[in-house]
Amino acid sequence: MARGGSGPTGSDSSVGISREIRRSWAETYSSTRYDQLPWFSARPASWIERGVQQGWLRKRGGHLDVGCGAGTNVLWLTARGFVATGVDLAPGAIAAARRRASRTRGGSRARFVVGDALALPFPEGAYETASDIGCFHSLPPQRRRDYARELSRVLVPGGRLLLSWVAREATQERGPPHRPSVLEVANALEERFLFQLLEFRDARPGRDELRTYSVVLRRRAEPQPPPR
Repeated sequence: MARGGSGPTGSDSSVGISREIRRSWAETYSSTRYDQLPWFSARPASWIERGVQQGWLRKRGGHLDVGCGAGTNVLWLTARGFVATGVDLAPGAIAAARRRASRTRGGSRARFVVGDALALPFPEGAYETASDIGCFHSLPPQRRRDYARELSRVLVPGGRLLLSWVAREATQERGPPHRPSVLEVANALEERFLFQLLEFRDARPGRDELRTYSVVLRRRAEPQPPPR
């Protein structure tokens, strides 16, 4: 799973994403070169760059990029001294990321794993920080709380998650079919994460850009207090 494209979607009431959806993502990468897919970028996401500039992401501890695609964000981070892991549902995405890592400065610090964002193959508290630039909005809406559970499980208490998604305000036909509002994201994540920063990125005049929201979240160290 990766940012900015429509991609396959679907639902499954079991632990992870269904076999049908896994197969769809595998076929997407086997039928099209990774760098020809609409969500591929040779540059890291601007929210990742901001994360490093602002100190939201730090080199201590490990970093996890969820829905890493062909690995651009992970490779950009490892070139700057981070130890980072990318996880993606599509084997073809991970194969492309590994090939790119083999010829990229710092690529030896990059780890790429085939895995499901709803059933991550990592132990509890394995990462200090995480990022998701376009995986969340590709998930079935009814599985968003499962996603929140898994991300909070693999992050240390107080660990940060940088999340970006295509906003409901993006009305173009292209892009992901599920475009959650801020309220929908809060309903899914607030039980397990504190919202530290929220930004809306509008389309620049004359450009057919997808409007996006980006947030900095902190994994709760204590349960969310009850309503009062």
